[in-house]
Amino acid sequence: MENRDIIKRPVITERSSEQMAQDKYTFDVDTRANKTQIKIAIEDIFDVKVDKVNVMNYKAKKKRVGRHSGYTNKRRKAIVTLKDGSIDFFS
Repeated sequence: MENRDIIKRPVITERSSEQMAQDKYTFDVDTRANKTQIKIAIEDIFDVKVDKVNVMNYKAKKKRVGRHSGYTNKRRKAIVTLKDGSIDFFS
C-alpha cells in the first residue's frame, strides 16, 4: 500500500480539535493498516516525528431504509501523538 492510500482523511470534530492543542491528531485510516504503517505514512506525508499511534476499530452497523436493509461501512480511526512539529489542516 502507498502512504497516501493508508491515510484517508483527517477527522475534524469538536473533541479532535481540542486534542490538537496536546499534539494529538485523528485520522481515518485503511482498515488493513497496522500501527507501524500508519506511523511511517504520517511521518512521510506531513514531515513530522510521531511518538505514539492509538488505533480504534468500528464495526459496521445494520441500517434500514424502508424495506431495504444493509450495513454501514466498517472503519478504523487512528489517534497520532507527535513528538515535535505540528500539522496545519486549515491552511
